[in-house]
Amino acid sequence: MNINEFLIKRYRLSQEESVVFLQEHEVLINEEKASQRQKLDKRDSLMIDRQLIREAAAYSYYAFYKPRGIECTLNPEIADNLLNILPFGEHVYPIGRLDKESEGLLILTNDGRLYKDIAFADRFKEKEYEVAVDRSLTKEALHQLSQGILIKGQLTRSAIVRVIDDTHFNIVLTQGINRQIRRMCYKLGYEVLSLKRIRIAKIVVGQLKPGEYKLLSKEENF
Repeated sequence: MNINEFLIKRYRLSQEESVVFLQEHEVLINEEKASQRQKLDKRDSLMIDRQLIREAAAYSYYAFYKPRGIECTLNPEIADNLLNILPFGEHVYPIGRLDKESEGLLILTNDGRLYKDIAFADRFKEKEYEVAVDRSLTKEALHQLSQGILIKGQLTRSAIVRVIDDTHFNIVLTQGINRQIRRMCYKLGYEVLSLKRIRIAKIVVGQLKPGEYKLLSKEENF
């Protein structure tokens, strides 16, 4: 909501009265004077006439290496779920998914706004993977992986593909169709033997090992 909507709800004002209220009172969002219709969310602190109305919510961000064999869910009723292995007590959830047989980088957070920014396909955030397949890669297969492949009636977006060796390649995607890389490879007659996500936007898995994590600072650019 914006600041006018907040004032209308809190003080039962009309739209016109909320405008006057902002003019006649000291309203600070994050210690700066609020402007008309300025957005206000849980990240923001709010003071009115030097009285603290609401503190800024505290958010946490982690880069976590999901091991192979772990379901990317917090549902305790599903075997081998993330809750069983997360090494910290905070209630955070993963951005995006990795299937059970895949491994690598997850971003874990309690910040819903970041989830929308990274997980939604229309934001075009890059996700990079290292993939091993069961036989030698052909030029034609690599070309098709980069140009797009029809999966369940949907053509995948073009991707950046780089050869590592005969059976290993690196691919950068900007969408997140369920089991996308495995399905793309299957369409071309390949079986994925291993799949590791190494980057989401500008966050990289780096030297993390399976089950390890690092705390991300607010300054890191997602």
